[in-house]
Amino acid sequence: MDTTCAVRMEEVTKTFGPVVANDRVTLEIRKGEILSLLGENGSGKTTLMNMLAGLYFPDSGRIFVNGKEATIASPKDAFAHGIGMIHQHFKLVNVLSAAENVVLGLEGGALLDIREVSRKIREIAEKYGFSVDPAKKVYDMSVSEKQTLEIIKLLYRGAEVLILDEPTAVLTPQETEKLFDVLRVMKKDGKAIVIITHKLHEVTSLADRVAVLRRGTFVGEVAIGETDAAELTNMMVGRQVSLNIDRSEPENTAPRLKITDLTVVDDEGVTKLDHVNFTAFGGEILGIAGVAGSGQKELLESIAGLCPVKSGEILYTPEGKKPSNLVGKTPMQIKSAGVAMAFVPEDRLGMGLVGGMGMVGNMMLRSWREGGGAFVHHKDPNALAKKVMDELEVVTPDVNYPVRRLSGGNVQKVLVGREIATAPSVLMSAYAVRGLDINTSYTIYNLMNQQKKNGVAVIFVGEDLDVLLELCDRILVLYDGKVSGIADARTVTKEEVGMMMTHLGKGGEADA
Repeated sequence: MDTTCAVRMEEVTKTFGPVVANDRVTLEIRKGEILSLLGENGSGKTTLMNMLAGLYFPDSGRIFVNGKEATIASPKDAFAHGIGMIHQHFKLVNVLSAAENVVLGLEGGALLDIREVSRKIREIAEKYGFSVDPAKKVYDMSVSEKQTLEIIKLLYRGAEVLILDEPTAVLTPQETEKLFDVLRVMKKDGKAIVIITHKLHEVTSLADRVAVLRRGTFVGEVAIGETDAAELTNMMVGRQVSLNIDRSEPENTAPRLKITDLTVVDDEGVTKLDHVNFTAFGGEILGIAGVAGSGQKELLESIAGLCPVKSGEILYTPEGKKPSNLVGKTPMQIKSAGVAMAFVPEDRLGMGLVGGMGMVGNMMLRSWREGGGAFVHHKDPNALAKKVMDELEVVTPDVNYPVRRLSGGNVQKVLVGREIATAPSVLMSAYAVRGLDINTSYTIYNLMNQQKKNGVAVIFVGEDLDVLLELCDRILVLYDGKVSGIADARTVTKEEVGMMMTHLGKGGEADA
């Protein structure tokens, strides 16, 4: 076997009941290389890597580590073979320090000299170019600091194979580039690195080789210098997909929401929004950018009547009518007042849909009326469910199959399709494409653009700045609950938005 091969998976199969997540997949992970694992939602990428990390055990097939067959039945087994995985949701204890988190779970961890642990952490950080304070508590860390800590945990345990699942999902462009610099140093040190991502521009700038899965099967691999985004998309989807977002110029725009001095304070007295001012216009897409926890969630939920407002106004102006203040109204009162508002929340199953119900039941949770929505149907929720399933290509056994059993991309299609069916005049969306494959993502982008052309005021909270710059008309940047600036998406650069996200840059007028 090739001495540069760190891990080889041969004919690996994993099923969950009748669902075949991985079907006889053969894959090599090589030392001193960054491998990108691509595929649509539900293609089996994370499942395949979870078997290497010891979270799942293969039904059949073999795994070789450094040329020797290995049995990986637990995360402890994976660590013993030098394999570690960093998941999308970090596995850290908030009240512990960085050093305490690093040794948590290790044999004799409670007896280890924390000063020696801190010394070794600083040594690792210096070697690879990290910035970390071993004494800092996790609850005081930024998202990028937490991710850095997760990587250090693996390196401290001697990991030679590192798997990162959507590592840049909540990072600023500057934080992403810093992470990439660290990964390149680790590659030079001989580490084998696997990245699961949907961002093709990241793949082409970072990876050495790309492996593609489609519906649980291995499609093929290609060196990054011998391919492009279009070919990779074709491999993932099995057909040609347009990667262009058709952004039209706003026409006949009119104010729909005017937010004035909006202030939100949570139950613990922490200010989540601090005198926020902006106007959302019908016929435009207003993007909302900011590092995680900057107030994006509270902004949308306060407009939707789900989050109490301490002070300020949320004025909604229907076509040809006088404005009305939504502050103090519940979601039902907002609906009863004739406000045509649709909301796609960040928590798809927790807030958006009932996981145990099928598409039909979830369609019944919202009423629909005559209007210009793409999926308006007046016969019954069964017909609406079938229309959404057909037009958005929702992969489900039938319209009554529980939505919690669908992949993340299909759940999102159901949610977006249902909300658009209400024929809204305001459509708010929080991280609509988070974790979605490129095909599903562009379906969502096209739907947002269609709503814009219908005169809807679209508020799109996103984390991929490349998409925000290509999709939106204006971008509002939040920093620590305040408006850092509002910029023209056609002229501002990604770096300028990134600087505003960290409050180092200057934005446009906040009342634009």
